[in-house]
Amino acid sequence: MSRAYATVTELTAGLAARQFSALELTDELLARIAATQPVLNAFVSVDPDGARAAAKAADAARARGEAGTLTGIPIAHKDLFMTEGLRTTCSSKMLEHFVAPYDAHIVTALKQAGTVLLGKTAMDEFAMGSSTETSFFGPVRNPWQLDSVPGGSSGGAAAAVAAGLTPAATGSDTGGSIRQPSSFCGITGIKPTYGICSRYGMVAFASSLDQAGPMARSAEDCALLLTAMAGHDARDATSLPRPKEDYRRELMIPATAKPLAGIRIGLPDIFFGDGVDAPVVAAVEAALAELRALGATAVPVALPNIGYSVPTYYVLAPAEASSNLSRFDGVRYGHRAAQYTDLFDMYRKTRAEGFGDEVKRRILVGTYVLSHGYYDAYYLKAQKVRRLIANDYQAAFARCDAILGPTVPTAAPRLGAQMQDPIKMYLNDIFTIGANLAGIPAMSAPCGFTSNGLPIGMQLQGPYFSEARLLNIAHRFQQATDWHRRAPKG
Repeated sequence: MSRAYATVTELTAGLAARQFSALELTDELLARIAATQPVLNAFVSVDPDGARAAAKAADAARARGEAGTLTGIPIAHKDLFMTEGLRTTCSSKMLEHFVAPYDAHIVTALKQAGTVLLGKTAMDEFAMGSSTETSFFGPVRNPWQLDSVPGGSSGGAAAAVAAGLTPAATGSDTGGSIRQPSSFCGITGIKPTYGICSRYGMVAFASSLDQAGPMARSAEDCALLLTAMAGHDARDATSLPRPKEDYRRELMIPATAKPLAGIRIGLPDIFFGDGVDAPVVAAVEAALAELRALGATAVPVALPNIGYSVPTYYVLAPAEASSNLSRFDGVRYGHRAAQYTDLFDMYRKTRAEGFGDEVKRRILVGTYVLSHGYYDAYYLKAQKVRRLIANDYQAAFARCDAILGPTVPTAAPRLGAQMQDPIKMYLNDIFTIGANLAGIPAMSAPCGFTSNGLPIGMQLQGPYFSEARLLNIAHRFQQATDWHRRAPKG
């Protein structure tokens, strides 16, 4: 297999064995990005000079015997993480020319681990969308089928990993924005427990829901990246003061004939009911059979309030967005209207020009539910339902170690298919949103394909701080299958 489709673990081994240098690997991937960008549009910004300088520094560190696990590994960051000296646009006209003055916490952490930053990946504008079609810089295409979406909002990152443009990337997940595009593009991605990864330097969409996480080809790769990314950050009030963890610890236990013996897999009926495409159900059920063969047992669990997750999310997330995005007014930084008559007119024209339709829609919804007379009826009630959903998960985890289901009810839809029907697009997140509302970890791993060659992902959800267990379940599954090894033709 080409180095472009190698895992992070394999690339680390190749670098350690001097089979190739970090600079050679970086040059190869930069060439692939340049060749595919007119077709896939996965990147907003590419930094060839910075990447080559970082690769040379990594090679020098390796020559001195100072290399770590990720030294010389190329990565990409979703374009809502601040990167000093590089544009951070959130794929919006509002920030089209904004150059970040500092690094986000996770950017610093991965830089200190020795990674090589190739560039910034495209996303739905301000992370609002499920298809990466709301980007000001144009839609991203799915490398498996160019007329299909890659998912969103981290669609550029997912497409870049799937197409072999980078072995790993960072994403953010507010309602499924790491897991859903991972499913659509046939890669692995994990949203950790809320507060595990600092949000410092991540442009906020919905602050009580946003969480950073890694996206890569395998669960083992995600464990490597998460180990570097996670950790307490005093600059983020929601960052959890927990000791550093090695999320590879369960993966490194030698495999046995039944490596998942004792693991209880919970199966909620709602994840396999009406509205889920038959090929998706078949693929996840086949994955369950494989997990059983590896020693896991299946138990029924109930999530009685999960059906309310979509309306709950689309009250709470827009409410927080309307507050967070009020800072983009043409005064502080970012886009400013060229002509206006007074301060109010400048605000109005700047925001009308700078924000796209989906962002405007969510700001309006959020402002409405927070307005006098509607706060109790909508926002406060949604917070109460959020607690019910979190309680349902805790009750389910008393019976099981992880919950299994489809990541998304369908495979990737065609470009443009849902842009005129926002409600249909929102409903596509029904299986992913619950984890964000409850703050629990969840991940997606590839488990099959449709008859026309589009990837299907399975979702694993676990109790708070069970990332290592979820990654181990996915890793053992990937040791026994090759779905994560598949690569799009061409």
